[in-house]
Amino acid sequence: MLSKRSVLIKLFVSTLYLSAFTFGGGYVIVTLMKKKFVDEYHWIEDGEMLDLVAIAQSSPGAIAVNGAIVVGYKLAGLAGAFVATIATIIPPFVIISLISVFYNAFRNNYVVSEILEGMQAGVGAVIASVVFDMGADVVRGKNTVSVLIMVGAFIAACCFGVNVIYIIIACGSIGVVRTLLKRRRGAK
Repeated sequence: MLSKRSVLIKLFVSTLYLSAFTFGGGYVIVTLMKKKFVDEYHWIEDGEMLDLVAIAQSSPGAIAVNGAIVVGYKLAGLAGAFVATIATIIPPFVIISLISVFYNAFRNNYVVSEILEGMQAGVGAVIASVVFDMGADVVRGKNTVSVLIMVGAFIAACCFGVNVIYIIIACGSIGVVRTLLKRRRGAK
């Protein structure tokens, strides 16, 4: 078993690395966090990772930072949350600071423009992979209600253009009701 200090160091290096090499937003880092913390280090279970992503998604702020906070706290309490947050914030802070200094040079550069356009396609594929993996985990769980909630949320967002905030509130409410009903049944 690793000491808390070793976990904090490994957490810092991992989240710094993930943040430094993740382009395309928070959903991309979720896949990489899953691969690192669930598949490689076995610090978190698959279902737990889905719960952590749900918490990070429903909290205000960037999902990458929220995810790092939740994972860090789960692994090493407040110190873990702090370490993971700092490590996640450092790379984008440095990169954005550098870009802002050289913005005028980048703004009209054809090569940079084409590189960014190519990166958008790659990011789209990575996000699609995240959606597929998370959806597959829900389906593999063979919980009909969870699958119906997922399909209903998808239809509400994609077909009817319902605001994501309302979908999150509705899904959270359904989760609360399901939990209360399970507890009530268990108490009998």
